[in-house]
Amino acid sequence: MLKNQYPALYQINTRVFLTGLSEKQSQKANLDDIPESFLNELQAKGFNWIYLLSVWCTGETGRYVSLHNEVWRRDYDETLPDLQDEDIGGSGFAIADYVVSSDMGGKAALQRFRSRLHERNMRLMLDFVPNHMGPDHPWVEEHPEYFITGSENDLREDPENYTRLKTGKGEMIFAYGRDPYFDGWPDTLQLNYGNDGLQKAMKEELLRVASQCDGLRCDMAMLVLPEVFERTWGILSKPFWPEAIEQVRSHHPDFVFMAEVYWDMEWTMLQQGFDYAYDKRLYDRLKEGSADTVKAHLLAPLDYQDKMVRFLENHDEQRAAKAFPPGKHEAAAILTYLSPGLKFFHQGQFEGKTKRISPHLIRGPREEENLQIKQFYLKLLEVLNDKTFHEGNWRLLNCVSIWEGNHSFENYIAFLWERPGNQFFLVPVNYSPYQSQCYVKLPEDLFNEGTWFLEDLFSGVVYERDGLELRERGLYLDEGGWKYYGFWGEKP
Repeated sequence: MLKNQYPALYQINTRVFLTGLSEKQSQKANLDDIPESFLNELQAKGFNWIYLLSVWCTGETGRYVSLHNEVWRRDYDETLPDLQDEDIGGSGFAIADYVVSSDMGGKAALQRFRSRLHERNMRLMLDFVPNHMGPDHPWVEEHPEYFITGSENDLREDPENYTRLKTGKGEMIFAYGRDPYFDGWPDTLQLNYGNDGLQKAMKEELLRVASQCDGLRCDMAMLVLPEVFERTWGILSKPFWPEAIEQVRSHHPDFVFMAEVYWDMEWTMLQQGFDYAYDKRLYDRLKEGSADTVKAHLLAPLDYQDKMVRFLENHDEQRAAKAFPPGKHEAAAILTYLSPGLKFFHQGQFEGKTKRISPHLIRGPREEENLQIKQFYLKLLEVLNDKTFHEGNWRLLNCVSIWEGNHSFENYIAFLWERPGNQFFLVPVNYSPYQSQCYVKLPEDLFNEGTWFLEDLFSGVVYERDGLELRERGLYLDEGGWKYYGFWGEKP
């Protein structure tokens, strides 16, 4: 399997995708029905990973909660004005068993899909949810001690975080799965990492899941860290991730772990053994629109940045076309995906979809494609497919003022990719809505005397510049808001 220093990942909302496919072919579709042409297209666009969201079995008890939660229903109605109960499948994170849903063709269909990816030198990523299980999971009956339980007083005083369920040992009160800052998810039950039996069972589950894919995106991975778990529940626990990851890698040496993580705990999760961690901080700073904070983030050492998951949307965030207005959207995408790290793209992002789809839904809304955004992403993927962004060396560049008192240079973010063969790629972005000027300071050894031709791969325009001026003063820019370039060049 080809390894890539900076891989590209495409996330598919599996249930929604198959529902759409079923409508097109007028019969129930499963993983075997995903067209070869679709996989060929993803391969041609340069994707190394396909991440299938929500393939595991959910249960009717969890779905009942999804159907009757008033807050969630309002979200569904906003997404699907023609909402029907059959559109609500229950959350893909309220897992009843780590078995592929029979509606998708079961385990055999998943393995055939994985083989089809391998034939194209692509790899399969799935979900692992360490923090909680759905209320339908067999452990509720067989091992209620694996969950955090509560008292009658807990249920009376804190009904947002506890529920009563019938088990083989009688009625018991269970805690909902949650993080320390919000009320619980009422379609889940919290696992107890203070229980050694639970830790052992979860490591076995992880090993079982890992045999069915090439990598895992681990949901809210920081919640089971001992310090976070104790802060949330007041229960001491042993570290889970280092031993669990080592155990998987003893069977699958090339297995990849990706952590969904927040609260600036990215480095902590990398130290636990994860290969990649969500870069929510970059996303938030891009959304805020401050070039200074984005530049500060990109000053981090490369051994950190190389392990970041760079995204502009995913199933938890707003759609990029909704969160970022035109102009800012494209500039943010350039900074996100032409920086080091794993490049995470989400189904519907290329088409400019604006409605986020709840993970409880199995059908998405019909939306017209935004042709301008689609053309932008097609060009971005074409550029990103160049070896420079997978084999090259990246560095952030300084931008300086054109004249004293002009601080608009602070709006610019610029970086350079270089790779063997004297090829380079220069990316300057005016990350502001204002006309701004700067000199981009370039490495002294990059340009020599003579005329240089810089081709902007996004527009196709070629710019003629004097090599000596580029070396001594830098690249002069005077551009409108959100303007970006991708200059390709080659040293003679």
